[in-house]
Amino acid sequence: MTLTGRLFALCGVLLTGVIVINASVSAERLPPREPLSALSTRIGGWQSAGDIAVDGDSLRVLNADDYVSRAYEHNPSTSFGAAGGVDLFIAYYGSQRQGETMHSPLNCLPATGWQPMSARAIRVDSDAGPIDATQLVIQKGLDRQLVTYWYQSHGRTIASEYASKAWLVLDSIRLHRSDAAIVRVVTTADDEGAAADFIRGLRPVLHRYIPD
Repeated sequence: MTLTGRLFALCGVLLTGVIVINASVSAERLPPREPLSALSTRIGGWQSAGDIAVDGDSLRVLNADDYVSRAYEHNPSTSFGAAGGVDLFIAYYGSQRQGETMHSPLNCLPATGWQPMSARAIRVDSDAGPIDATQLVIQKGLDRQLVTYWYQSHGRTIASEYASKAWLVLDSIRLHRSDAAIVRVVTTADDEGAAADFIRGLRPVLHRYIPD
């Protein structure tokens, strides 16, 4: 299939999804959850270093129902030797019916001056099950960062934005739900081990804020 053909096919899938989601509005279920502001200040061996402010323009573009933006530092009394801290960002959408959908970091990062240098799919094992995610190395000037992100909905973790959209359509039909979240963890570019360690501690508690 040509590139043009693939684009038309993708547009068709997305259009079908919009129609299906809008058709199921009256039956949509919103399960109970805790607000992300209540996310523990201690994640595994990591301790909160305070919330990170998000400007009003970014919040309007984000258009999420709930979010948390917080820095964490590793507890020096534990055995894992992290070189730096971790920035956590989670945006939760209770419904994605009318254009209120999640934004891919691949679209948002260039707008803030960060350029993706490489991207790969990864899997991080945890006690709560594996996390399928995308990992980016991004650069702005001489600064380089490692971004690990995934989409989470109904107990599953999804690395691909396109797979996330496909699950959105399927779950809207099967479960009458379109709630989901994007989870993003940022470290310095040489702190891949720190990112994985933090994610392992985070994954078991996320179901309280992002319903299975």
